[in-house]
Amino acid sequence: MKLVVAALIVREDKILICQRTEEQTMPLQWEFPGGKVEPGEDLKEALHRELEEELGIDAVIGRKTAAVQHTYAGGSSVELYFFRVDHFEGELENRIFHDVRWVERKELPTYDFLEADIKLVQDISVGRLL
Repeated sequence: MKLVVAALIVREDKILICQRTEEQTMPLQWEFPGGKVEPGEDLKEALHRELEEELGIDAVIGRKTAAVQHTYAGGSSVELYFFRVDHFEGELENRIFHDVRWVERKELPTYDFLEADIKLVQDISVGRLL
């Protein structure tokens, strides 16, 4: 099972979402920024590193808001940990994604998110989370 961390970066009533490139697995689907945890790495440290690599920001990683385990139809499994991020330094820079957008919470379900994120997206959009 792959261990993954992701950020729920919040600004006013909007959340940052990112679209995978055509070359990635599950192409052009939307997700929250983050990535794989390296062996021996702390979850928050991993997320801080990933946000710097993907978006060029120095983020203050807040509290864990959700944990999800999901197995995709092809058999790959992920264990995802989501952390809230309210503050970061630096200018957001799209370094690896097809697109990056600030989206209002209620609009989240209109985007084609990764399967593992769908329940979380629904919870955020109706105000059950965050």
